[in-house]
Amino acid sequence: MRGGAKAAIAGGVFVLVAGGLGYGVYEVVLGGDGSGGMGTASDSSEVKTGPPDKKEIEETAEGFLKAWASGDAKAASLLTNNETGAEPMLAGYAEDAHVTKAVITPGAAVGTKVPYTVKATVSYDGKTKPWSYSSELTVVRGLTTGKALVDWKPAVIHPQLTEGATLETGKSSTAAIEAVDHNGKVLDKETYPSLGPILDSLREKYGDKAGGTPGVETWIEPADKQLPDTTLLTLAKGKPGKLQTTLDAGAQAAAEKSVKDFSEASVVAVKPSTGAIRAVANNPATGFNAAMQGKQAPGSTMKIVTAAMLLEKGLITANGPTECPKEATWQGRTFHNLDNFELPASSSFTTSFARSCNTAFIKLIDDTKDDAALAKEARDVFGIGLDNWKTGITSVDGSVPEETGGEAAAQYIGQGTVQMNALNMASVTATARNGTFRQPVIVPQSLDDRQLATASRSLPSNVTGQLNDMMRATASWGTGKAAMASVNGDKGAKTGSAEVDGQATSNSWFTGFSDDLAAAAVVQSGGHGGDAAGPVVAAVLRAGS
Repeated sequence: MRGGAKAAIAGGVFVLVAGGLGYGVYEVVLGGDGSGGMGTASDSSEVKTGPPDKKEIEETAEGFLKAWASGDAKAASLLTNNETGAEPMLAGYAEDAHVTKAVITPGAAVGTKVPYTVKATVSYDGKTKPWSYSSELTVVRGLTTGKALVDWKPAVIHPQLTEGATLETGKSSTAAIEAVDHNGKVLDKETYPSLGPILDSLREKYGDKAGGTPGVETWIEPADKQLPDTTLLTLAKGKPGKLQTTLDAGAQAAAEKSVKDFSEASVVAVKPSTGAIRAVANNPATGFNAAMQGKQAPGSTMKIVTAAMLLEKGLITANGPTECPKEATWQGRTFHNLDNFELPASSSFTTSFARSCNTAFIKLIDDTKDDAALAKEARDVFGIGLDNWKTGITSVDGSVPEETGGEAAAQYIGQGTVQMNALNMASVTATARNGTFRQPVIVPQSLDDRQLATASRSLPSNVTGQLNDMMRATASWGTGKAAMASVNGDKGAKTGSAEVDGQATSNSWFTGFSDDLAAAAVVQSGGHGGDAAGPVVAAVLRAGS
Protein backbone atom coordinates (compact mmCIF):
# COMPACT_ATOMS: atom_id res chain seq x y z
CA MET A 1 0.00 0.00 0.00
CA ARG A 2 1.03 3.58 -0.54
CA GLY A 3 1.96 5.69 2.47
CA GLY A 4 -0.79 6.22 5.03
CA ALA A 5 -3.06 3.45 3.75
CA LYS A 6 -4.84 1.27 6.28
CA ALA A 7 -7.15 -1.75 6.10
CA ALA A 8 -10.47 -2.09 7.85
CA ILE A 9 -13.51 -4.31 7.48
CA ALA A 10 -17.02 -3.33 6.40
CA GLY A 11 -19.36 -5.13 4.06
CA GLY A 12 -17.80 -6.70 0.91
CA VAL A 13 -16.94 -3.45 -0.84
CA PHE A 14 -13.49 -2.15 -1.80
CA VAL A 15 -13.09 1.59 -1.39
CA LEU A 16 -10.33 3.76 -2.83
CA VAL A 17 -9.81 7.31 -1.49
CA ALA A 18 -7.10 9.74 -2.59
CA GLY A 19 -5.18 11.69 0.04
CA GLY A 20 -4.11 15.30 0.09
CA LEU A 21 -0.58 14.68 -1.12
CA GLY A 22 0.62 14.70 -4.71
CA TYR A 23 -0.14 11.00 -5.07
CA GLY A 24 -2.92 8.62 -4.11
CA VAL A 25 -3.36 7.51 -0.50
CA TYR A 26 -6.00 4.82 -0.22
CA GLU A 27 -8.19 3.37 2.47
CA VAL A 28 -9.39 -0.20 1.96
CA VAL A 29 -12.78 -1.16 3.39
CA LEU A 30 -13.70 -4.84 3.11
CA GLY A 31 -16.24 -7.27 4.47
CA GLY A 32 -15.26 -10.20 6.66
CA ASP A 33 -13.65 -10.97 9.99
CA GLY A 34 -11.07 -8.23 10.30
CA SER A 35 -8.15 -10.07 8.74
CA GLY A 36 -7.79 -7.70 5.76
CA GLY A 37 -5.10 -10.01 4.36
CA MET A 38 -4.00 -10.02 0.75
CA GLY A 39 -3.54 -13.80 0.45
CA THR A 40 -5.30 -15.87 -2.18
CA ALA A 41 -5.94 -19.53 -2.89
CA SER A 42 -2.67 -19.51 -4.80
CA ASP A 43 -0.46 -19.29 -1.67
CA SER A 44 0.34 -23.01 -1.67
CA SER A 45 3.64 -24.12 -3.18
CA GLU A 46 1.76 -26.95 -4.88
CA VAL A 47 1.60 -26.51 -8.67
CA LYS A 48 -2.02 -27.14 -9.55
CA THR A 49 -3.54 -27.99 -12.92
CA GLY A 50 -6.99 -27.77 -14.42
CA PRO A 51 -9.55 -24.98 -14.13
CA PRO A 52 -9.53 -22.96 -10.86
CA ASP A 53 -12.13 -24.04 -8.33
CA LYS A 54 -14.82 -21.86 -6.75
CA LYS A 55 -12.71 -20.95 -3.72
CA GLU A 56 -9.70 -20.00 -5.86
CA ILE A 57 -11.89 -17.85 -8.10
CA GLU A 58 -13.43 -15.96 -5.20
CA GLU A 59 -10.16 -15.45 -3.31
CA THR A 60 -8.17 -14.43 -6.40
CA ALA A 61 -10.82 -11.93 -7.43
CA GLU A 62 -11.00 -10.53 -3.89
CA GLY A 63 -7.22 -10.21 -3.63
CA PHE A 64 -6.97 -8.45 -6.99
CA LEU A 65 -9.83 -6.03 -6.41
CA LYS A 66 -8.56 -5.25 -2.92
CA ALA A 67 -5.07 -4.48 -4.22
CA TRP A 68 -6.45 -2.39 -7.07
CA ALA A 69 -8.71 -0.44 -4.72
CA SER A 70 -5.84 0.16 -2.32
CA GLY A 71 -3.83 1.78 -5.09
CA ASP A 72 -1.20 -0.95 -5.00
CA ALA A 73 -0.77 -1.53 -8.74
CA LYS A 74 2.26 -3.78 -8.14
CA ALA A 75 0.39 -6.15 -5.82
CA ALA A 76 -2.64 -6.22 -8.09
CA SER A 77 -0.54 -6.94 -11.19
CA LEU A 78 1.13 -9.88 -9.44
CA LEU A 79 -2.30 -11.48 -9.22
CA THR A 80 -2.67 -11.39 -13.02
CA ASN A 81 -1.17 -13.51 -15.78
CA ASN A 82 0.49 -10.43 -17.33
CA GLU A 83 2.25 -8.41 -14.65
CA THR A 84 4.12 -6.11 -17.05
CA GLY A 85 0.96 -5.25 -18.99
CA ALA A 86 -1.28 -4.81 -15.98
CA GLU A 87 0.84 -2.67 -13.64
CA PRO A 88 1.13 0.55 -15.68
CA MET A 89 -2.56 0.52 -16.56
CA LEU A 90 -3.61 -0.05 -12.96
CA ALA A 91 -1.28 2.74 -11.82
CA GLY A 92 -2.67 5.03 -14.50
CA TYR A 93 -6.17 4.69 -13.08
CA ALA A 94 -5.25 7.30 -10.47
CA GLU A 95 -2.30 9.00 -12.10
CA ASP A 96 -3.67 9.50 -15.64
CA ALA A 97 -7.43 9.11 -15.27
CA HIS A 98 -7.37 11.10 -12.02
CA VAL A 99 -9.73 8.77 -10.18
CA THR A 100 -9.65 10.03 -6.61
CA LYS A 101 -12.15 7.61 -5.11
CA ALA A 102 -13.62 4.32 -6.27
CA VAL A 103 -16.03 1.93 -4.58
CA ILE A 104 -15.69 -1.50 -6.22
CA THR A 105 -18.52 -3.92 -5.47
CA PRO A 106 -18.04 -7.49 -6.71
CA GLY A 107 -20.99 -9.71 -7.61
CA ALA A 108 -21.34 -13.48 -7.40
CA ALA A 109 -19.00 -15.45 -9.62
CA VAL A 110 -20.53 -16.99 -12.73
CA GLY A 111 -18.23 -19.85 -13.64
CA THR A 112 -14.76 -18.32 -13.80
CA LYS A 113 -16.08 -14.78 -14.34
CA VAL A 114 -16.58 -12.26 -11.54
CA PRO A 115 -18.66 -9.17 -12.35
CA TYR A 116 -18.30 -5.94 -10.39
CA THR A 117 -19.53 -2.38 -10.36
CA VAL A 118 -17.35 0.68 -9.94
CA LYS A 119 -18.64 3.92 -8.47
CA ALA A 120 -15.80 6.37 -8.87
CA THR A 121 -15.06 10.04 -8.42
CA VAL A 122 -12.89 11.79 -10.99
CA SER A 123 -11.19 15.09 -10.04
CA TYR A 124 -9.18 17.40 -12.26
CA ASP A 125 -8.25 21.06 -12.02
CA GLY A 126 -10.88 21.79 -9.37
CA LYS A 127 -13.59 19.90 -11.27
CA THR A 128 -15.10 16.77 -9.69
CA LYS A 129 -17.74 14.38 -10.97
CA PRO A 130 -19.07 10.88 -10.12
CA TRP A 131 -18.51 8.07 -12.62
CA SER A 132 -20.18 4.66 -12.55
CA TYR A 133 -19.78 1.60 -14.74
CA SER A 134 -19.67 -2.21 -14.65
CA SER A 135 -17.02 -4.66 -15.81
CA GLU A 136 -15.84 -8.19 -15.09
CA LEU A 137 -12.71 -10.27 -14.70
CA THR A 138 -11.95 -13.90 -15.46
CA VAL A 139 -9.83 -16.16 -13.25
CA VAL A 140 -7.61 -18.68 -15.05
CA ARG A 141 -4.88 -21.15 -14.14
CA GLY A 142 -1.37 -19.77 -14.62
CA LEU A 143 0.42 -21.74 -17.34
CA THR A 144 3.76 -21.97 -15.52
CA THR A 145 2.94 -21.32 -11.85
CA GLY A 146 -0.30 -23.26 -11.62
CA LYS A 147 -1.70 -20.41 -9.52
CA ALA A 148 -5.18 -18.97 -9.94
CA LEU A 149 -4.69 -15.58 -11.63
CA VAL A 150 -6.79 -12.83 -13.17
CA ASP A 151 -6.71 -13.15 -16.95
CA TRP A 152 -5.38 -9.69 -17.74
CA LYS A 153 -7.15 -7.57 -20.31
CA PRO A 154 -7.43 -3.76 -20.31
CA ALA A 155 -11.23 -4.26 -20.15
CA VAL A 156 -10.75 -5.33 -16.52
CA ILE A 157 -10.29 -1.63 -15.73
CA HIS A 158 -13.07 -0.42 -18.05
CA PRO A 159 -15.12 -2.51 -20.51
CA GLN A 160 -14.28 -0.23 -23.46
CA LEU A 161 -10.52 -0.27 -22.92
CA THR A 162 -8.62 -2.25 -25.57
CA GLU A 163 -5.00 -3.31 -25.96
CA GLY A 164 -2.68 -0.32 -26.19
CA ALA A 165 -5.40 2.21 -25.30
CA THR A 166 -5.11 4.46 -22.25
CA LEU A 167 -7.55 6.10 -19.85
CA GLU A 168 -7.01 9.85 -19.55
CA THR A 169 -8.59 12.85 -17.86
CA GLY A 170 -7.81 16.43 -18.78
CA LYS A 171 -8.68 19.27 -21.09
CA SER A 172 -10.10 17.78 -24.26
CA SER A 173 -7.91 18.03 -27.35
CA THR A 174 -10.85 18.99 -29.58
CA ALA A 175 -13.93 21.09 -28.99
CA ALA A 176 -17.25 19.41 -28.35
CA ILE A 177 -19.83 19.33 -31.14
CA GLU A 178 -23.60 19.41 -31.26
CA ALA A 179 -24.39 17.27 -34.27
CA VAL A 180 -27.71 17.91 -35.98
CA ASP A 181 -29.53 16.11 -38.77
CA HIS A 182 -30.35 17.69 -42.13
CA ASN A 183 -33.46 19.27 -40.56
CA GLY A 184 -31.57 20.68 -37.56
CA LYS A 185 -32.65 18.04 -35.01
CA VAL A 186 -29.98 17.28 -32.38
CA LEU A 187 -28.30 13.87 -32.63
CA ASP A 188 -26.72 12.45 -29.46
CA LYS A 189 -25.27 9.08 -28.53
CA GLU A 190 -27.76 8.54 -25.70
CA THR A 191 -30.74 8.69 -28.06
CA TYR A 192 -28.93 7.09 -31.01
CA PRO A 193 -26.34 4.65 -29.56
CA SER A 194 -24.91 3.62 -32.95
CA LEU A 195 -23.83 7.20 -33.53
CA GLY A 196 -21.48 7.13 -30.53
CA PRO A 197 -18.31 6.17 -32.45
CA ILE A 198 -19.43 8.24 -35.43
CA LEU A 199 -19.97 11.39 -33.37
CA ASP A 200 -16.56 10.84 -31.74
CA SER A 201 -15.00 10.65 -35.21
CA LEU A 202 -16.83 13.75 -36.39
CA ARG A 203 -15.73 15.66 -33.31
CA GLU A 204 -12.11 14.59 -33.80
CA LYS A 205 -12.14 15.71 -37.43
CA TYR A 206 -14.44 18.72 -37.42
CA GLY A 207 -14.54 19.96 -33.81
CA ASP A 208 -12.23 22.88 -34.55
CA LYS A 209 -14.24 23.85 -37.64
CA ALA A 210 -17.58 23.82 -35.77
CA GLY A 211 -16.63 26.81 -33.60
CA GLY A 212 -16.82 25.27 -30.13
CA THR A 213 -14.43 25.35 -27.16
CA PRO A 214 -12.86 22.37 -25.30
CA GLY A 215 -14.10 21.07 -21.94
CA VAL A 216 -12.63 18.80 -19.22
CA GLU A 217 -13.26 15.12 -19.86
CA THR A 218 -12.30 11.53 -19.14
CA TRP A 219 -11.66 9.61 -22.33
CA ILE A 220 -10.12 6.53 -23.86
CA GLU A 221 -7.21 7.31 -26.12
CA PRO A 222 -6.84 4.46 -28.65
CA ALA A 223 -3.56 2.82 -29.56
CA ASP A 224 -4.16 3.79 -33.18
CA LYS A 225 -3.81 7.56 -33.14
CA GLN A 226 -5.77 7.81 -36.38
CA LEU A 227 -8.88 6.69 -34.49
CA PRO A 228 -10.90 9.15 -32.41
CA ASP A 229 -10.87 9.35 -28.62
CA THR A 230 -13.92 7.93 -26.86
CA THR A 231 -15.36 10.30 -24.27
CA LEU A 232 -16.57 8.51 -21.12
CA LEU A 233 -17.27 11.40 -18.74
CA THR A 234 -17.58 15.18 -18.99
CA LEU A 235 -16.43 17.03 -15.87
CA ALA A 236 -16.89 20.49 -17.37
CA LYS A 237 -18.63 21.16 -20.63
CA GLY A 238 -16.97 23.25 -23.26
CA LYS A 239 -19.05 25.23 -25.67
CA PRO A 240 -20.17 22.78 -28.37
CA GLY A 241 -20.06 23.91 -31.96
CA LYS A 242 -23.01 22.99 -34.19
CA LEU A 243 -22.16 20.44 -36.87
CA GLN A 244 -24.58 19.78 -39.73
CA THR A 245 -24.80 16.16 -40.88
CA THR A 246 -26.74 14.54 -43.70
CA LEU A 247 -28.48 12.11 -41.33
CA ASP A 248 -32.23 11.99 -40.79
CA ALA A 249 -33.37 11.61 -37.19
CA GLY A 250 -36.47 9.59 -38.11
CA ALA A 251 -34.60 7.14 -40.32
CA GLN A 252 -31.82 6.89 -37.72
CA ALA A 253 -34.30 6.06 -34.95
CA ALA A 254 -35.84 3.32 -37.10
CA ALA A 255 -32.39 1.96 -37.95
CA GLU A 256 -31.37 1.85 -34.27
CA LYS A 257 -34.53 -0.01 -33.32
CA SER A 258 -34.46 -2.52 -36.17
CA VAL A 259 -30.86 -3.74 -35.69
CA LYS A 260 -31.55 -4.48 -32.02
CA ASP A 261 -33.65 -7.46 -33.09
CA PHE A 262 -30.41 -9.29 -33.89
CA SER A 263 -27.14 -9.91 -32.05
CA GLU A 264 -25.04 -8.68 -35.00
CA ALA A 265 -26.59 -6.45 -37.63
CA SER A 266 -25.80 -3.31 -39.64
CA VAL A 267 -27.84 -1.01 -41.86
CA VAL A 268 -27.20 2.14 -43.92
CA ALA A 269 -29.59 4.37 -45.85
CA VAL A 270 -28.50 6.69 -48.68
CA LYS A 271 -30.38 9.29 -50.77
CA PRO A 272 -29.76 8.30 -54.43
CA SER A 273 -30.17 11.80 -55.86
CA THR A 274 -27.44 13.31 -53.67
CA GLY A 275 -25.45 10.56 -51.93
CA ALA A 276 -26.48 11.91 -48.51
CA ILE A 277 -26.29 9.22 -45.83
CA ARG A 278 -29.60 9.27 -43.95
CA ALA A 279 -28.98 6.53 -41.36
CA VAL A 280 -26.18 4.31 -40.01
CA ALA A 281 -26.79 1.73 -37.29
CA ASN A 282 -24.97 -1.25 -35.81
CA ASN A 283 -25.69 -3.81 -33.14
CA PRO A 284 -23.55 -4.02 -31.04
CA ALA A 285 -23.65 -0.24 -31.01
CA THR A 286 -20.22 0.49 -29.53
CA GLY A 287 -16.78 0.26 -31.09
CA PHE A 288 -16.31 -0.95 -34.67
CA ASN A 289 -18.56 0.70 -37.25
CA ALA A 290 -19.29 -2.46 -39.25
CA ALA A 291 -21.92 -0.70 -41.36
CA MET A 292 -19.26 1.50 -42.99
CA GLN A 293 -16.00 -0.34 -42.31
CA GLY A 294 -16.98 -4.01 -42.58
CA LYS A 295 -15.66 -6.30 -45.31
CA GLN A 296 -17.57 -9.44 -46.24
CA ALA A 297 -19.19 -11.22 -49.17
CA PRO A 298 -22.61 -9.67 -49.96
CA GLY A 299 -24.22 -12.73 -51.54
CA SER A 300 -26.85 -12.28 -54.23
CA THR A 301 -27.28 -8.54 -53.60
CA MET A 302 -24.17 -8.34 -55.83
CA LYS A 303 -26.34 -9.53 -58.72
CA ILE A 304 -27.42 -5.90 -59.17
CA VAL A 305 -23.91 -5.11 -60.40
CA THR A 306 -23.66 -8.37 -62.38
CA ALA A 307 -27.02 -7.73 -64.05
CA ALA A 308 -25.95 -4.20 -65.00
CA MET A 309 -22.79 -5.58 -66.62
CA LEU A 310 -24.72 -8.27 -68.57
CA LEU A 311 -27.32 -5.72 -69.70
CA GLU A 312 -24.63 -3.27 -70.83
CA LYS A 313 -22.92 -6.01 -72.85
CA GLY A 314 -26.20 -6.91 -74.52
CA LEU A 315 -26.02 -10.50 -73.30
CA ILE A 316 -29.47 -10.36 -71.75
CA THR A 317 -32.57 -8.19 -71.56
CA ALA A 318 -34.93 -7.97 -68.64
CA ASN A 319 -37.75 -9.72 -70.52
CA GLY A 320 -35.64 -12.06 -72.65
CA PRO A 321 -35.52 -15.84 -71.96
CA THR A 322 -32.72 -17.12 -69.73
CA GLU A 323 -31.78 -20.62 -68.63
CA CYS A 324 -31.99 -21.40 -64.90
CA PRO A 325 -31.00 -25.06 -64.34
CA LYS A 326 -30.51 -26.65 -60.92
CA GLU A 327 -26.73 -26.37 -61.22
CA ALA A 328 -24.05 -24.93 -63.46
CA THR A 329 -20.31 -25.61 -63.68
CA TRP A 330 -17.60 -23.16 -64.70
CA GLN A 331 -13.96 -24.27 -64.97
CA GLY A 332 -14.36 -27.14 -62.52
CA ARG A 333 -16.46 -25.28 -59.94
CA THR A 334 -20.13 -26.22 -59.58
CA PHE A 335 -22.80 -23.79 -58.40
CA HIS A 336 -26.31 -24.62 -57.18
CA ASN A 337 -29.54 -22.74 -56.64
CA LEU A 338 -31.14 -22.65 -53.20
CA ASP A 339 -32.73 -26.05 -52.58
CA ASN A 340 -31.71 -26.95 -56.16
CA PHE A 341 -34.71 -25.19 -57.70
CA GLU A 342 -34.91 -24.64 -61.46
CA LEU A 343 -37.06 -22.49 -63.75
CA PRO A 344 -38.69 -23.33 -67.09
CA ALA A 345 -36.55 -22.60 -70.16
CA SER A 346 -38.99 -19.89 -71.25
CA SER A 347 -38.52 -17.88 -68.05
CA SER A 348 -37.30 -14.29 -68.36
CA PHE A 349 -34.11 -12.88 -66.89
CA THR A 350 -36.34 -10.77 -64.61
CA THR A 351 -37.76 -14.00 -63.17
CA SER A 352 -34.25 -15.36 -62.56
CA PHE A 353 -33.28 -12.08 -60.88
CA ALA A 354 -36.43 -11.87 -58.75
CA ARG A 355 -36.16 -15.55 -57.72
CA SER A 356 -32.39 -15.17 -57.18
CA CYS A 357 -31.33 -17.92 -59.58
CA ASN A 358 -27.55 -18.38 -59.26
CA THR A 359 -27.10 -20.56 -62.32
CA ALA A 360 -28.67 -18.03 -64.70
CA PHE A 361 -25.77 -15.70 -63.90
CA ILE A 362 -23.05 -18.37 -63.89
CA LYS A 363 -24.05 -19.72 -67.33
CA LEU A 364 -23.45 -16.31 -68.90
CA ILE A 365 -19.86 -15.79 -67.73
CA ASP A 366 -18.34 -17.41 -70.82
CA ASP A 367 -20.26 -15.04 -73.08
CA THR A 368 -18.60 -11.97 -71.52
CA LYS A 369 -15.19 -13.01 -72.96
CA ASP A 370 -13.63 -11.15 -70.04
CA ASP A 371 -13.20 -12.62 -66.55
CA ALA A 372 -12.51 -9.13 -65.19
CA ALA A 373 -15.72 -7.62 -66.61
CA LEU A 374 -17.48 -7.57 -63.25
CA ALA A 375 -14.59 -5.85 -61.45
CA LYS A 376 -14.54 -3.18 -64.16
CA GLU A 377 -18.30 -2.63 -63.94
CA ALA A 378 -18.14 -2.30 -60.16
CA ARG A 379 -15.33 0.27 -60.36
CA ASP A 380 -16.24 2.26 -63.46
CA VAL A 381 -20.01 2.54 -62.90
CA PHE A 382 -20.71 1.87 -59.22
CA GLY A 383 -17.59 3.46 -57.68
CA ILE A 384 -16.68 0.25 -55.82
CA GLY A 385 -12.98 -0.34 -55.19
CA LEU A 386 -11.81 3.20 -55.98
CA ASP A 387 -10.20 3.44 -52.52
CA ASN A 388 -10.87 7.18 -52.37
CA TRP A 389 -14.30 7.65 -50.83
CA LYS A 390 -14.33 10.60 -48.45
CA THR A 391 -17.58 10.21 -46.54
CA GLY A 392 -16.49 12.48 -43.67
CA ILE A 393 -15.44 9.62 -41.38
CA THR A 394 -13.42 6.44 -41.84
CA SER A 395 -15.17 4.10 -44.29
CA VAL A 396 -14.37 1.28 -46.71
CA ASP A 397 -15.59 1.56 -50.28
CA GLY A 398 -15.77 -2.15 -51.16
CA SER A 399 -13.63 -4.40 -53.29
CA VAL A 400 -14.17 -6.58 -56.37
CA PRO A 401 -10.69 -7.82 -57.35
CA GLU A 402 -10.05 -8.96 -60.92
CA GLU A 403 -10.18 -12.77 -60.82
CA THR A 404 -10.15 -15.66 -63.27
CA GLY A 405 -11.82 -19.06 -63.55
CA GLY A 406 -14.09 -20.35 -60.83
CA GLU A 407 -13.23 -17.45 -58.52
CA ALA A 408 -14.48 -14.98 -61.12
CA ALA A 409 -17.70 -16.98 -61.44
CA ALA A 410 -18.23 -16.90 -57.67
CA GLN A 411 -18.05 -13.11 -57.79
CA TYR A 412 -21.08 -13.03 -60.11
CA ILE A 413 -23.26 -14.16 -57.22
CA GLY A 414 -21.50 -12.14 -54.51
CA GLN A 415 -19.25 -14.87 -53.15
CA GLY A 416 -15.51 -15.46 -53.39
CA THR A 417 -13.30 -12.41 -53.04
CA VAL A 418 -16.03 -9.74 -53.25
CA GLN A 419 -15.93 -7.60 -50.09
CA MET A 420 -18.74 -5.22 -49.16
CA ASN A 421 -20.54 -3.60 -46.24
CA ALA A 422 -24.00 -2.12 -45.77
CA LEU A 423 -22.81 1.32 -46.94
CA ASN A 424 -21.42 -0.13 -50.17
CA MET A 425 -24.58 -2.06 -51.03
CA ALA A 426 -26.82 0.91 -50.19
CA SER A 427 -24.67 2.93 -52.59
CA VAL A 428 -24.94 0.20 -55.26
CA THR A 429 -28.72 0.37 -55.01
CA ALA A 430 -28.64 4.17 -55.08
CA THR A 431 -26.53 4.05 -58.25
CA ALA A 432 -28.85 1.51 -59.85
CA ARG A 433 -31.82 3.70 -58.95
CA ASN A 434 -30.64 6.76 -60.91
CA GLY A 435 -27.87 5.34 -63.08
CA THR A 436 -25.12 7.59 -61.70
CA PHE A 437 -22.76 7.00 -58.76
CA ARG A 438 -22.85 9.76 -56.16
CA GLN A 439 -20.34 9.15 -53.42
CA PRO A 440 -22.08 8.79 -50.03
CA VAL A 441 -21.37 11.52 -47.46
CA ILE A 442 -22.28 11.93 -43.80
CA VAL A 443 -21.35 15.63 -43.63
CA PRO A 444 -21.74 18.09 -46.51
CA GLN A 445 -18.80 18.47 -48.88
CA SER A 446 -18.96 22.22 -48.30
CA LEU A 447 -17.78 21.73 -44.72
CA ASP A 448 -14.20 21.11 -45.79
CA ASP A 449 -14.23 21.18 -49.61
CA ARG A 450 -12.87 17.62 -49.73
CA GLN A 451 -12.64 15.93 -53.13
CA LEU A 452 -15.38 13.32 -53.53
CA ALA A 453 -14.90 10.13 -55.51
CA THR A 454 -16.44 9.86 -58.95
CA ALA A 455 -17.08 6.94 -61.30
CA SER A 456 -15.85 7.16 -64.86
CA ARG A 457 -19.30 6.73 -66.45
CA SER A 458 -23.02 6.37 -65.79
CA LEU A 459 -25.34 3.55 -66.85
CA PRO A 460 -27.25 3.97 -70.11
CA SER A 461 -30.84 4.98 -69.41
CA ASN A 462 -32.26 1.77 -70.86
CA VAL A 463 -30.08 -0.31 -68.51
CA THR A 464 -31.10 1.81 -65.51
CA GLY A 465 -34.75 1.31 -66.43
CA GLN A 466 -34.40 -2.46 -66.73
CA LEU A 467 -32.50 -2.70 -63.43
CA ASN A 468 -35.24 -0.75 -61.67
CA ASP A 469 -37.93 -2.97 -63.21
CA MET A 470 -36.15 -6.14 -62.07
CA MET A 471 -35.78 -4.79 -58.54
CA ARG A 472 -39.47 -3.78 -58.56
CA ALA A 473 -40.34 -7.35 -59.53
CA THR A 474 -38.26 -8.70 -56.64
CA ALA A 475 -40.12 -6.44 -54.22
CA SER A 476 -43.61 -7.12 -55.60
CA TRP A 477 -43.58 -10.89 -56.28
CA GLY A 478 -40.02 -12.18 -55.88
CA THR A 479 -37.87 -13.09 -52.88
CA GLY A 480 -38.29 -9.60 -51.38
CA LYS A 481 -42.10 -9.57 -51.43
CA ALA A 482 -42.76 -10.35 -47.76
CA ALA A 483 -40.17 -7.92 -46.41
CA MET A 484 -41.22 -5.05 -48.69
CA ALA A 485 -45.00 -5.50 -48.31
CA SER A 486 -45.20 -2.70 -45.73
CA VAL A 487 -43.13 -0.23 -47.79
CA ASN A 488 -44.97 2.36 -49.85
CA GLY A 489 -43.99 4.34 -52.94
CA ASP A 490 -42.02 3.23 -55.97
CA LYS A 491 -40.11 0.33 -54.46
CA GLY A 492 -37.58 -2.33 -55.43
CA ALA A 493 -35.30 -4.84 -53.73
CA LYS A 494 -32.69 -7.58 -53.98
CA THR A 495 -32.12 -10.36 -51.46
CA GLY A 496 -28.88 -12.17 -50.66
CA SER A 497 -27.53 -15.01 -48.55
CA ALA A 498 -23.76 -15.21 -48.20
CA GLU A 499 -22.15 -18.48 -47.20
CA VAL A 500 -19.20 -18.18 -44.82
CA ASP A 501 -16.65 -20.93 -44.20
CA GLY A 502 -17.08 -22.48 -40.76
CA GLN A 503 -20.46 -20.81 -40.23
CA ALA A 504 -23.51 -23.10 -40.08
CA THR A 505 -25.99 -20.44 -41.20
CA SER A 506 -25.40 -17.97 -44.02
CA ASN A 507 -25.35 -14.21 -43.51
CA SER A 508 -28.57 -12.46 -44.44
CA TRP A 509 -28.30 -9.53 -46.88
CA PHE A 510 -31.01 -7.27 -48.26
CA THR A 511 -31.03 -4.02 -50.19
CA GLY A 512 -33.91 -1.98 -51.50
CA PHE A 513 -35.27 1.42 -52.46
CA SER A 514 -38.41 3.43 -51.95
CA ASP A 515 -38.69 6.59 -54.03
CA ASP A 516 -35.51 8.62 -53.31
CA LEU A 517 -34.13 6.47 -50.51
CA ALA A 518 -31.97 3.34 -50.77
CA ALA A 519 -30.95 1.10 -47.86
CA ALA A 520 -28.98 -2.08 -47.28
CA ALA A 521 -28.55 -4.34 -44.26
CA VAL A 522 -26.64 -7.43 -43.22
CA VAL A 523 -27.47 -9.75 -40.31
CA GLN A 524 -24.74 -12.17 -39.30
CA SER A 525 -25.95 -15.79 -39.44
CA GLY A 526 -29.41 -14.47 -40.31
CA GLY A 527 -30.12 -16.99 -43.09
CA HIS A 528 -32.23 -15.98 -46.08
CA GLY A 529 -32.02 -12.32 -47.06
CA GLY A 530 -35.71 -11.63 -46.82
CA ASP A 531 -36.08 -13.21 -43.39
CA ALA A 532 -33.69 -11.14 -41.27
CA ALA A 533 -32.05 -8.27 -43.17
CA GLY A 534 -35.23 -7.59 -45.17
CA PRO A 535 -37.33 -6.31 -42.25
CA VAL A 536 -34.41 -4.11 -41.13
CA VAL A 537 -34.25 -2.39 -44.53
CA ALA A 538 -38.05 -2.11 -44.74
CA ALA A 539 -38.23 -0.37 -41.35
CA VAL A 540 -35.69 2.25 -42.42
CA LEU A 541 -37.34 2.81 -45.80
CA ARG A 542 -40.73 3.31 -44.13
CA ALA A 543 -39.31 5.88 -41.73
CA GLY A 544 -37.26 7.75 -44.29
CA SER A 545 -39.67 7.84 -47.22
